Formats: sequence, C-alpha cells, structure tokens
Amino acid sequence: MTETMHERARPGRDRTGETRVGNKDTQAYRVKNQVGYLLRRNYQRHLAVFQALACDKQLTSVQFVTLCVIHDDGPSSQVDLINSTGIDQATIRGIINRLKARKLIKLSADPSDKRKVVASLTDRGGQLLEQMIPCAEAITTETMAPLNPAEREAFLFLLRKLMGSGRDGET
Repeated sequence: MTETMHERARPGRDRTGETRVGNKDTQAYRVKNQVGYLLRRNYQRHLAVFQALACDKQLTSVQFVTLCVIHDDGPSSQVDLINSTGIDQATIRGIINRLKARKLIKLSADPSDKRKVVASLTDRGGQLLEQMIPCAEAITTETMAPLNPAEREAFLFLLRKLMGSGRDGET
C-alpha cells in the first residue's frame, strides 16, 4: 500500500512505525529531550518532594506560594496575586477560597478603594508560614539534591533568565 501526499501530511506513524509530520521524518525529534517535557517532569518531582516534606499535608505548593506572596507584599487583591504568582484567575480564585475556608487568610475591602477586595494573612496563616519555612528550605534542598552548589546557582540563574527576570526572581 502506498501513502498518498494527503496521508503523509497528517501526523501519525508510517509503515515502519516512525512518527511523521507532513513530508518530514521526525526521527530526530525526541520528546524526552525537549524543554517542556523536562520542565514538566522536574516540576512533578518537585511537587512529590513538596507533598512528602511539607509540614502541613493539606497545604499545596500553590497555596504556599500564595501565602508567601501575601506575607511578602502585604494585603493583595486577586489581580495582585495573579501578577505575583503567575497563577491564572480561575485557579487563584479556588486557592483564595480554600485558604479562607482554613482561616489562613481573610478578605476585606481595600482601604484605598472600597470596591476592591484584598486578602491578608490571619494569625493562623502567619503561624503556618512560620512552621512551613524550614520545611520549604528542606523541600528546596531535596529538589536540588542531585546538583552540586555551582550547578544549583547556575540552574536558578538560568530559570530566572528564561522567565526574563533579574537576580531577585521578580519578573
């Protein structure tokens, strides 16, 4: 059976089982060598380390990041949190609701604009962050354990560079 031009134009497998896209053989393309694949797999590994070492097993990594941003930046609107964390609107809304339900944050009107709602840490949220910081340091250490100190510094530098940010991690 011969392949037509139309059949070769669609992604799929040829008679030898090799993946083809259009007329170009994609033997050289290996997903396991691609940046997106490698980042995703390393992020999955980091999340597993986070869940294993977190002091509060109910706290997720994105909830922790959100608490940290509120702690560092002070009372924050949903837009502020989206901009500071890189978390999308639908997800941040759920995070805010879950943190509020656990009484880790409180919502109130922004003193400078009563139409805007801001999230602030509660005492309970501040205490949890205080407990989590040593755990977070252990999580970072374990995540980067395969790297030597120079590689760790280079890795963080390159991640910041890919984000388009400076040394402090701000975008």
